[in-house]
Amino acid sequence: MGDIVLTASVRQNLLSLQSTAELLSTTQTRLATGKKVNSALDNPTNYFTAAGLDSRASDINNLLDSIGNGVQVLQQANNGITSLQKLVDTAKSIANQALQTPSGYTTKSQATTAAIAGATADNLLGTAGAATANSVTGTAVNNDDTGGADPITGATKLSGTAGAGSDNLASGFTTSDTIVVNGTTISFVASGATGNQVNVTDDVDALLAKIDSITGGTSSVSGGQITLGTGTTRDLEISGSGLAKLGLTAGTTALTPGTTALSGKVLEIASTGGGTAVSVTFGTGAGEVHTLDQLNAALKDNNMTASISADGKITFTTTNDYASQTLGAFSGTATTDPNTFGALAGSAPAEDANSQNSRASLIAQYNKVIEQIRTTAQDASFNGVNLLNGDLLKLVFNETGKSTLEIQGVTFDPAGLGLEDLTKGTDFLDNSNTNAIIDKLNAASTTLRAQASAFGSNLSVVQIRQDFNKNLINVLQTGSANLTLADTNEEAANSQALATRQSIAVSALALANQSQQSVLQLLR
Repeated sequence: MGDIVLTASVRQNLLSLQSTAELLSTTQTRLATGKKVNSALDNPTNYFTAAGLDSRASDINNLLDSIGNGVQVLQQANNGITSLQKLVDTAKSIANQALQTPSGYTTKSQATTAAIAGATADNLLGTAGAATANSVTGTAVNNDDTGGADPITGATKLSGTAGAGSDNLASGFTTSDTIVVNGTTISFVASGATGNQVNVTDDVDALLAKIDSITGGTSSVSGGQITLGTGTTRDLEISGSGLAKLGLTAGTTALTPGTTALSGKVLEIASTGGGTAVSVTFGTGAGEVHTLDQLNAALKDNNMTASISADGKITFTTTNDYASQTLGAFSGTATTDPNTFGALAGSAPAEDANSQNSRASLIAQYNKVIEQIRTTAQDASFNGVNLLNGDLLKLVFNETGKSTLEIQGVTFDPAGLGLEDLTKGTDFLDNSNTNAIIDKLNAASTTLRAQASAFGSNLSVVQIRQDFNKNLINVLQTGSANLTLADTNEEAANSQALATRQSIAVSALALANQSQQSVLQLLR
């Protein structure tokens, strides 16, 4: 069979129709996929660039699940801390109940001194002994009335002749002389002395006897010196023109005050209940103690107090907060001198059964709360990760694995929070013991708050990176779409135009075929 020959017009119409069909197919594919680049043949550069962007977006999108899990792990840890804080507050409430329970001891540790005569709250030293008399000594008289030769000599002093009784005052004193002793004036007369007068013809001993009658002291002459006794009832005050003739100087000689047995004594008390050991010196000097208030101020840091009875006995006692403790050991000169405090030793405190039973009940409640702290910390996990049980949370934020965050967990069981079960007969015994437990609970609360802040900061970082990755995925996908997506309006218009074009091409092909048929009809 020979080849079929097509006319040029038919062939041209067929080619146009084929081209239109191809373009229409491409346009319909773009409308169906929404992309103007569906393969590397469409646009190699845009196709492979978009594929890379889509691949990265897909990798980052896969990381969002693990980041979301990390957020949940942190939120669960935060929920756990909130619950632990409430449990610690409950334990603290139980401990505060123990503080409000009556003291667990009917009698606290005590030690009582021997009675200090005359001691009061304002004067712990007690009654002072008698004052000690001082004396005044002159230097120029020699008269002992022994009957021998005992001249009285001196440039301005007495002078006389040898022999008993011959050492009279006439050679040294005149009737114008006076001696004033404690405000009483002794005057000199020629004879017939009365009252506070002395004859100038009398010997020195007569004058000394008159002075002694005023002072209540005892004067003497020995070895060329006169000694005036001052007495023990008051200071000695002497003046007057006659003093110089006796070798004495005008002035006041004070008595030496009497002292108490406790003055200068030292009391030492070893640490009581962990307090500060005490060393007290009794007396009225700087830094010394002589009142009850001063003594209690010194005892304060050693967890003890002092009181005084009407008969002068001082009792040392532990404070209410340290009722379970025994007073520290007593020592010092105040305890070794039998005339002061005498030997001291603190008695053992006596327990109150009812109060201790109440405290034991509170211990049982407290220990239940501690157990709940233990189990709550163990249960604060999500997807197998527990940041309250020491686990490590590692998060990856980018497709290369180079952007990461590691969050190290903590161990918040009772031991990790510095808490422990209490023991009957050891804990909640007194306020001091209970306050020590409350201090631990306060420390645990501070630790929980600090860790909650740390986890909150980490959670904020993770959520920020989570949002960042979501936005990054959107940017990548938008960039990919800009390279490959088709303009549907444009492609729809193209589709309509190509359909019209195809219709016209079909019509043109039909006309060309009809023309060939007409030629054949003429040949018949």
